[in-house]
Amino acid sequence: MRIVIYGLTITSSWGNGHATTYRSLVKALAARGHSVQFVEKDVEWYRSNRDLPQPGFCTVQLYDNWEHNAKAIVAASASADAIVVGSYFPDAIALTCDLLAISRVPLLFYDIDTPITLMHLREQGGTEYLGAALIPYYAAYLSFTGGPALKELETRFGAACAVPFYCSVDPELYKPVLCRETFRSDLSYLGTYSKDRQPKLTKLLGGSAALLPERRFVVAGPQYPEDIPWSPNVARMIHVSPPEHPAFYSSSRFTLNLTRDEMVAAGYSPSVRLFEASACGAAILSDSWVGLEEFLTPGEEVLLPKDEYEVAAILTGTADEERARIGLRARARILEEHTSEHRAEQFERLVEQVS
Repeated sequence: MRIVIYGLTITSSWGNGHATTYRSLVKALAARGHSVQFVEKDVEWYRSNRDLPQPGFCTVQLYDNWEHNAKAIVAASASADAIVVGSYFPDAIALTCDLLAISRVPLLFYDIDTPITLMHLREQGGTEYLGAALIPYYAAYLSFTGGPALKELETRFGAACAVPFYCSVDPELYKPVLCRETFRSDLSYLGTYSKDRQPKLTKLLGGSAALLPERRFVVAGPQYPEDIPWSPNVARMIHVSPPEHPAFYSSSRFTLNLTRDEMVAAGYSPSVRLFEASACGAAILSDSWVGLEEFLTPGEEVLLPKDEYEVAAILTGTADEERARIGLRARARILEEHTSEHRAEQFERLVEQVS
């Protein structure tokens, strides 16, 4: 197939989880013989931090202004066999209206932010990238979130076919590697600052760091306010590029997975970081949310501490052999169900189903 994807970004992983999600999927689609063109808006904060400006597995079309470039942006889909519009694509609504007017190939919406999208649909009737009235016109609604959200999208908002389309991991890139001293820690966290995640990060990682001053902790990610107080044994890293993620996770005795409030409320919303850390064999401590057990089994493949005291007990009381077993069980589970190859095969079936 010739596939065109209009998404937030594939060229820059700075401050977003979209880029690695798209890279994983598109690389697998290309490996299966498909041709993919990715269209993204050329914005300053990604332009200044492009860690994959020219992917080897797809072509990239950048544009700077919808009014000036609309014709060329829409024309990118002229000979496509399938078209995907992604959440947070800046001009998604105008693009969708134009595509519906001229295209007869399957048009799919890929929502990497389903709980946030649903919140805005309920409260405001839409978002800057999706109007409620457009939802029935998509041949399929590919959702980052499974569970009850799918039924709501179909029954309340008229989605023709809402399906769980979780993020995935590229096993060629994400795998156990040698420990790197720069990243060495007893507990790490990798993620962009989020106001609603910060209290959990402060409690679970910051609290356990205060309880265990002799242990080393690492928080990596951009956009954290400078006035956040970190214990002296918490190292801060502004950005860890995707090629360094395996070394980051492999150098952590444990790593922390935290979920935004909207995703917790919706349930069934695994982050790409959860899959990537698992593929690297990391032993994961996570917050709890409905549906987590569909991806990793609590107590066997992931640990769910309730507070900083339980975190500290895990860090000091878990033998290295058991810690390694937890990580390896998580790795086996994710590689069995959530690789980029799995998701590419699912995409092919979905396109065939709605064509």
